[in-house]
Amino acid sequence: MSILWRDAMSRALYGPDGFFVSGAGPADHFRTSVHASPAFATALLRLVTEVDAALGHPDRLDVVDVGAGRGELLQSLLGLVASGGGVGVAVGISGEPTRSGRSGLIPPRAGSPETLTPTASVRRSPDEPSAVTARPPLADRIRFTAVEYAHRPENLPEEINWTAEIPTGITGVLLATEWLDNVPLDVAVHTEDGWRYVLVDPNSGAESIGEPVSPDDHDWLTKWWPSPTSQPSTDGDPNPGATWSGATSETPHNNHRAEIGRARDEAWAAAVRKIERGMAVAIDYGHLRDDRPGGGTLTGYQAGRQVPPVPDGSSDVTAHVAMDSVASAGAAVARCAYSLVLQREALRALGADGGRPPLSLAGTDPVGYVRALAAASAVAELTDPAGLGGHLWLRQPVGIPLGPAVAR
Repeated sequence: MSILWRDAMSRALYGPDGFFVSGAGPADHFRTSVHASPAFATALLRLVTEVDAALGHPDRLDVVDVGAGRGELLQSLLGLVASGGGVGVAVGISGEPTRSGRSGLIPPRAGSPETLTPTASVRRSPDEPSAVTARPPLADRIRFTAVEYAHRPENLPEEINWTAEIPTGITGVLLATEWLDNVPLDVAVHTEDGWRYVLVDPNSGAESIGEPVSPDDHDWLTKWWPSPTSQPSTDGDPNPGATWSGATSETPHNNHRAEIGRARDEAWAAAVRKIERGMAVAIDYGHLRDDRPGGGTLTGYQAGRQVPPVPDGSSDVTAHVAMDSVASAGAAVARCAYSLVLQREALRALGADGGRPPLSLAGTDPVGYVRALAAASAVAELTDPAGLGGHLWLRQPVGIPLGPAVAR
């Protein structure tokens, strides 16, 4: 029986035997920035330390990873903090952040709240300690929490808390690395009589056209996903952005498709609302209103390969994120301006420049030169504009100013 895509994704990804709940975890099926290089965790730790400073080095600094997989990112961060290394020590990170100008900065989009809190108006709490007060080191104050529906991994360090829900009252950093793309959503197709839901058979992936979209979803589409200027054709090949099986006369072919991001806006706003003071960071592949893909982006991943998006629980089902819409929803909650940049710009601002080591190092320290060269190669993967470097970083401060790693 065909159902709404949002319901199908919920069951396939987060049901009792869902893709993210059972099995060894998503790392066996696709590669993210977390797995690509330790420089990614090191750059994030630099961001965490900057937020810590903006907060006045609180007695407890929370680092919450939403959609934590099997805890890989937090384990990396824990190792860096415990070793006393981190910023400037791990591979691929220079001693000072680079300043590459504003060419990669994506400005806030239309629709963001008009009464945002400017950086200059954010004031430090009178309860925060002065700069001259001695404070415990970061390792004694930081608290890691992984948010994931799967059971806690057996070998996860005890320093990492494991929970199925985002905790409240966060003071620190909330991280969401490739989480929003897996928040279930509905899919719509633009027909002769307007937007209608796309239904899917969870077992086969076959699609059909359903009822007209709800008023709330229609409003979201009107604001965030432009409809085609002319009536779509039903001739030609199926849209390359989707996989059709079991085609019938009701199967949507080349019609203009949209992935309704309202559920993701709500999920992000709810996450930001859990922060008392600090910063929420979403890192994901996405798009902006002026460049929405007409055929949609819904797809699947299994065992390292891209596969048809069949929501039967055997593979990841994902779609790119409407990042400007998500950003607007978070800003409405935080009442602070946000920053939206490409990953390659964000990492360079945090010191992961991926620059090649000087050739002279090969003569004085051949082993060090080879090690540095390998590190530069790893960072190059993180900053490749055709790959991970094309991801978008949404950074939403809550009650703190935009620091130097955010506003360049």
